[in-house]
Amino acid sequence: MRIQIICQDKHDAVKLASLIFIKQGKETFISSILNVYDNEVVIALKDKSAHSIVLRDSREVERFADFVQSVLDGTNQITDTVTKNNLVEIAKG
Repeated sequence: MRIQIICQDKHDAVKLASLIFIKQGKETFISSILNVYDNEVVIALKDKSAHSIVLRDSREVERFADFVQSVLDGTNQITDTVTKNNLVEIAKG
């Protein structure tokens, strides 16, 4: 399954892609969603750090949270991320 998430800008798109999935080790690095503020999502990583990502709008935040929930539950794993300007394509399986 794939989803395309639109971030506020290219910087946030690259940040999101690099924080949630480490391509070299094929490892999902996100451990939870800590909070949501309108179009901003705060995620916790396995190293216990927290990071804020600004998406285009609150609808994108909702779509991202719904998509990544099965990953957080351990049902799926993120298999790839690709960025194109302010867009992040995330694949899970």
